[in-house]
Amino acid sequence: MSTAGIGLAPLAELIVNGIPVHTEPETDDLGDYPPVPVRPVGGFRLADHIGRKGTRHLDRLTGFGLVACDLALRATSSPQAAKDRTGIVIGTSTGSVQSLSELARDTILQERPYLINPSRFPNTVMNSCAGRIAIRHGFRGMNATLAAGRLSSLTAFRHARIALTQRRADRLLVGGVEELTAPTAWAWYRSGGLAEETAIGEGGAVFDLGWGGDNDAVSEGTETPVAELLGCEISFAPGRGLSAALTRDIRVALMRSSVTPDQIDLVVPGASGHVGTGRAEARALSAAVGDRPTIPFVQSLGETYSASGALQLAAVLALWRVRTSAQRRHALITSVGADGNTGALVVRESEGASGDAAP
Repeated sequence: MSTAGIGLAPLAELIVNGIPVHTEPETDDLGDYPPVPVRPVGGFRLADHIGRKGTRHLDRLTGFGLVACDLALRATSSPQAAKDRTGIVIGTSTGSVQSLSELARDTILQERPYLINPSRFPNTVMNSCAGRIAIRHGFRGMNATLAAGRLSSLTAFRHARIALTQRRADRLLVGGVEELTAPTAWAWYRSGGLAEETAIGEGGAVFDLGWGGDNDAVSEGTETPVAELLGCEISFAPGRGLSAALTRDIRVALMRSSVTPDQIDLVVPGASGHVGTGRAEARALSAAVGDRPTIPFVQSLGETYSASGALQLAAVLALWRVRTSAQRRHALITSVGADGNTGALVVRESEGASGDAAP
């Protein structure tokens, strides 16, 4: 789910052509937006995708997670793990900012503050999205929500990878979500963290992950996976050590993935278009992998914050799908947060998946 539309095909077209599809806010219940460019998911109505039942009080962020999860489940025809061994790992910084803001506003503006709409309260809980996904599909495995600002999605991938290697689950639906709201737009505008031309976006992506070990419970008789998550490193570097921390993350992730810098075919930086952190990320990439082909991710989709890592991975798979290759490809995804979080993820195209992989 992105400003390009739904699925990988429109995402690849947007990145290749560089023309944003939607440039106006979809809704604005809390006041006018500041003078910043935006990249919403255009024309999104949750009921159009999963039906009207039970959707009346769901927020936009949860809707992105539900639809992205449905797409991920629909994309595979493999035998699936038992529902008590299938779990959810979602990255989100705060949950639905819109729901939090509306509830807080009602407590101030209502004549009787305690007469707030109770149907809105569940949406203010950070793990509402992950819980709704599990309830909808009956998954009874581990259920986790990770909050780490811009590193939320990468943290979710790392958490899921550890959980799978420790056999806490056989299958995990993993990703990140973010919604575009007037309060978040004003926060970016007032903070000065984005370059003037950088848009604010929204969206989400969810991936169907299974353990690839020798005694894999879901690998036997299943279809070829699209890609392999080789390594994911996360660090925290307060102060001015962002570039050094990210350089270390990249080198450790490559080493643990048994991948050399010259094997990286594609780099997807997540902080380009940011003041300060973008320069730190560029220095780290230059030091760790040199000059490699890059995707103008932020320029195309806007700043998607919690969902950025998941959408960066979706961008890689989208381009791999439309650009054939005779060899297995490797991609590096990086992210830097102004809070001091840094991270790097290494992904490899699965053998036999080049050119005709499913999303």
